[in-house]
Amino acid sequence: MSALHLTVEGRVAELRLDNPEKLNALTVPMLEALDAHCAALERSPEVGVVIVTGTGEKAFCTGADIAAWGPMAPFDFARAWVREGHRIFDRLARLSKPTIAALNGHAFGGGLELAAACDIRVMAPRATLALPEAGVGIVPGWSGTQRLARLLPEAVVKEMALFGRRIGAERAVALGFCAEVAEDVGAAARAIAEKAVALSPRAVEVAKYMIQGGAGEDRAALIEALGAGMIAASEDRAEGVGAFRDKRKPEFPGR
Repeated sequence: MSALHLTVEGRVAELRLDNPEKLNALTVPMLEALDAHCAALERSPEVGVVIVTGTGEKAFCTGADIAAWGPMAPFDFARAWVREGHRIFDRLARLSKPTIAALNGHAFGGGLELAAACDIRVMAPRATLALPEAGVGIVPGWSGTQRLARLLPEAVVKEMALFGRRIGAERAVALGFCAEVAEDVGAAARAIAEKAVALSPRAVEVAKYMIQGGAGEDRAALIEALGAGMIAASEDRAEGVGAFRDKRKPEFPGR
């Protein structure tokens, strides 16, 4: 059974990492569950906002479980672990619904990359951010040198990845990576989510597409999605589909 659970209350969904004995370290079943839950959330018209959080007070997620990837051969590690994990994190980042990372504790390595895949972040005062991969002889593999480097200054990412330094909650807010610091990050994230679900779902979705496309997140697909949405609302599209169905030549009104 996976230690990552999906619950839905009203229009707010919660993805909870539930592996506190290992500080919510990510395993293969947890990654597979994240992939499946993201697919289900994308198809759910009832869900308006997604919160990602962890169980316990020590850690949001301390990265990938070394017991899961440590024994892998080099090419298996590159292909089955890094590329597959990157794809799954991309899926979370590209959800059409807004996402909030509620960092109940430390976010290290893959945990920080998971937080970076969300739209905004709320941190507990004691939480810290780190990229400790070099300490075990590897490098960030789930967007720590890519997406994270778009969200934080290059020098700060280097500070973590090259020098092993941690970033605290107050500094994360000052850098714009974190929206706020709260003792009860679950309540803070829920308050943000409840305000978001009161907004226009379509306007929020399209705004997310526009912002992420401008930032380079899945730009090609987002440009085509926005274009497809515009043309799908046109009278030309209705005429074209109708003409095809009726087996006649279309007469496009140009509207």
